[in-house]
This record gives sequence, structure tokens and C-alpha cells, in this order.
Amino acid sequence: MRITLWLTTFLLLFTLTVTPGSSIASKDDAHFDALRRFSQVLDMVEGYYVNPITKKELIEDSIKGMLEQLDPHSAYLTAEDFKDMQESTSGKFSGIGIEISMENGRLIVVSPIEDTPAYKAGLKAGDFILEIDGESTQDITLMDAVSKIRGPKGSTITLTIMHEDSQVPEDVAIVRGTIPIVSVKTKVLDKGYLYVRLTRFNENTTKELLEGIDEFRDDNELKGIVLDLRNNPGGLLGQAVSVADTFLEDGLIVYIQGKNEAQRKDFMAGESKEDVSVPMVVLINSGSASASEIVAGALQDHNRALLVGERSFGKGSVQTVIPLSDGAGIKLTTALYYTPSGRSIQATGIEPDLSIPFVEPAEDDKSDLRRRFTVREKDLGGHLENANGETPEQKKKNKEIKDMLAKDNQLRMGLELVRSLPRLSKIK
Repeated sequence: MRITLWLTTFLLLFTLTVTPGSSIASKDDAHFDALRRFSQVLDMVEGYYVNPITKKELIEDSIKGMLEQLDPHSAYLTAEDFKDMQESTSGKFSGIGIEISMENGRLIVVSPIEDTPAYKAGLKAGDFILEIDGESTQDITLMDAVSKIRGPKGSTITLTIMHEDSQVPEDVAIVRGTIPIVSVKTKVLDKGYLYVRLTRFNENTTKELLEGIDEFRDDNELKGIVLDLRNNPGGLLGQAVSVADTFLEDGLIVYIQGKNEAQRKDFMAGESKEDVSVPMVVLINSGSASASEIVAGALQDHNRALLVGERSFGKGSVQTVIPLSDGAGIKLTTALYYTPSGRSIQATGIEPDLSIPFVEPAEDDKSDLRRRFTVREKDLGGHLENANGETPEQKKKNKEIKDMLAKDNQLRMGLELVRSLPRLSKIK
């Protein structure tokens, strides 16, 4: 009898709790009505959920859900997340070194960062992450995935990966390391021709770019640049603008358009003594995203460079990071960006001028595809020679370049093209 009475009381209480109040909000009070409904649900969950949970936790989770329902890139950042984001663009952090996103509810690798544990473990742009340490990523939030993947240096994480060209998942064990934020690498491809690799866009990218070019110019005449943006997941908008400005004398680089027409903001190139005027080829692929696409799109639209490779990722939205008073923050999509010609690349990407798929090096050199897109070292005008007068250091560097060219058909084509395209030099 006691049990029956208790159940009756509970059901009555629950019924009274969920029954709307007698006052019915008018249409003019829709905003207040929504807040009242939220407050009612908040009280119900706090009072009757099977596990103890505080109102603070519920509100924080509600904010997370609200932002993550908007798009794959908007998110709530805890104080720790906010600190990690600042470190990832200015210093170094511990983890495996990948940029991830959500695609149709699935966790996808946008790009592995070069020379990091993830890169060395063979993760590629387009890989789906099915599990993290045995836990399914289905319904996981992006920020939760980031938190799980990051961790102290020396610890191991196991990701269950489905490669884009595979039918069977693969477990990949990766030892976390300290991820250095070195965003610019340069190599001398041949006399007068510089290879510039941008791995991401952080606070020092433009500075490192100019330093690399100046160092080359100290001992060489700069005749052309192959700018490699492949597997560059992006970064800071301001750095993308300043990198593009380095190769443009004037004109529109990119514009961003918010919700209202008045929210448009244009980013223009300006003439500078640091402008670089030589012919350029830009390499892109499916791992080139966001800031990389801004640079590639601007140079393509101004006919300043020839784009070679594969269609880019297609992230054409701008996120603003807004700090909150308690040290947390929100990352909110506030605008879309457009190339100088007015095209949005959101979800479509940038098509290269010359579409050349990357061909894995193979012992069998008889493949039709390989023959079609292979430029051999011996075919390059002024190709590197192993002269008798070379120092051991020069021989080592020359061998490194020859190995790079042998393994990378897109780079070989880029070098050959940059030799023959002086007309693409826009700055006079």
C-alpha cells in the first residue's frame, strides 16, 4: 500500500511539474516563453535525472549543444580548451598533430600536421576516425574529440581509422609528442628556384616566410617559387592575408560577409618593399583548408600563380573566438569568406588550374597514370648535377632534393611549370 501511495504521489508531482502554467504567453512574449521553457526543463532534469547533476553543469552542456548544432566549427571552449587554442597558434602543445572536423556526424581528419606523430603514423586527409581508445566517435562533439586526442607527451592513444580508399578499419597506435609550431620550411630546388612549404598559419608564418626568402636571396638570384599548401589545415585569417599580400602588389585579397550586408569587410593588398615578384606555382590538395584556400584563391583570381594538384577541402567560413569572463570562450561562425572574384568555396573547394592526382612512388614505372604525370629529373632544364667540386654538405642537400622530386610527381610538375611561366609574375 505504501508503495502504491508513493508512486501515486510521484506521478502526481511529475504531472504537476510538467503541466504548463495557467498564464499563456502572447506571441509578443515568444522570447520570454522560450526562456521559461528552458528554465522548466532545467529544473526537471536537475530534480529528476537518475544521476546527480548540478545546474551549472546543465547550463554549460546546454551552451555546448546549442553551439554544436549550428555547424561543425562553432563550439564552446572551456577555460582549458581556450588556453589550448591559444597555444596551438602561438607556441607548442602536446598531442598527435592533426586537424579534425565533423562531416555528416562523422569525425574526419582534415589534415595531419607535417613531422608530427600523426603524420609519421600515416594518417591522411579524408580519413575517418571511428574510435578513440576503443570508444566510438559516433555522436561525439568536436571539442570532446579534441580533448580525448590531446594528452601528455609520451602517452599512447589508439585510433581506429577508416582510410578513404579502404574497406577495412585499421587500429593505429600513436605516441603523443610535443607539437612544434614551425609553419614555414624552405629548400633550394635548383639554381634560382625555391621550394616554400607552409604547414599551417600561426602568428609567425609571414615573418618566417620572409626570413626564408631573404636567406635564399642572400646567396642566390630568386627566379621562381613553388609554394606548397598541401595538407595545410589553415589557421589565422590575418596571416593568410599577409602571406597573400607578400605576393600581390595591390587589389582585393579576400572579403568576409556576415549576416548583414553592412558586415562585409574587405582585405586589400598593398605595395611593400618586401613584395615578391617572381613566377609562382602553388600546390594544393584535399588537405588544403581555410587560410590555405584564401591564399590559393587570391593568387589564382589575380592570375598571379598557377594552381597545381587536387581540389581543396572547402572550408569557406570564418570563426570568431570570443572570450568569456570566467576564462572560457566560444568559437562562433560569424561570416563566410569570398575570393576576389566573389566565389565562395564553402563545401566546394578550389579547383586547381592543372588537376594532377598524387601518385605514390612505385617500382613498376609502366603505369599509364604515372607516365602521364611524371617529369623526370633528367628532363628538367638545368637539373641538379652531382659535380665533382661539391662539398659533402652540398652533395647531401642535392640528394635530398632529388629524393623529394623522385617521390613527388606534383612537386616535379610544379618545378617544371614555374620555369616556363614568367608571365605569371604580376608585380612590376
